Amino acid sequence: MLRFIAKWLWLLWCWLEVSVFTLVLYAMSWLPAGMTGRYYHELSRVWCRLFVMALGIDLRLHQKNIKPLPDHYILIANHPSALEDFAIPALFDIYPLAKQGVRDWYFIGRMGARSGTIFVKRDNRDSRRAALEALTAAVKDGRNIAVFPEGGCKGRRIYSSFQTGAFDISIRTGVPILPVFLHYEEQDTFEWHAPQTLLHKFWHYMTLKNNTANYYVYDAISPDGFADKNAFAEHAHRQYLQWQQRYLD
Repeated sequence: MLRFIAKWLWLLWCWLEVSVFTLVLYAMSWLPAGMTGRYYHELSRVWCRLFVMALGIDLRLHQKNIKPLPDHYILIANHPSALEDFAIPALFDIYPLAKQGVRDWYFIGRMGARSGTIFVKRDNRDSRRAALEALTAAVKDGRNIAVFPEGGCKGRRIYSSFQTGAFDISIRTGVPILPVFLHYEEQDTFEWHAPQTLLHKFWHYMTLKNNTANYYVYDAISPDGFADKNAFAEHAHRQYLQWQQRYLD
């Protein structure tokens, strides 16, 4: 009973911190960009870490890489849940790609846009093209980006194929792909099932019996040696299927 009370008192304190920090960042998002610069991006990553803590998640980073990780990379990950939208920026210095709907989330949408998130309407060809150009420009500018090559939340198992956008950017810029495999131990609760709302999902996270989220980082994959973006995407997809067999099957 004491552990239960202590847990919820801790979560209450975390939510108070997040609430205050949210108001500060939201207010800062209305300032001219020149007044905040990159500091806003860094503060948004701190906010993500606090938010993951407030959800009660035990977020664990496992470095499975053999070679040193590059300073400049294009991060890809599977996308079984909503948590990775916050947990990946908490762990990695990246500028993510997100669906356009996220831009409409209260407070979070505006804060995400100000911190450098790139938005896309997945069912709109012009929007996809604009997002690809924006991501490419970010990479050429020296930024790390994050893309979910499954093309959205596809469930706990790896989708049948990967979209090629991230791999196209990698080949065109020479920047390697950094694969991160996400494994939530209480899979069914973490998985985002339609038509669950985001708030509904947050409550699920806070009431988990097993709150462990494992993020496995593997060696970066150079674009050298791949004939085209399709061959590159297929290679990465096979890697993810192997990790799925190791951790989920």
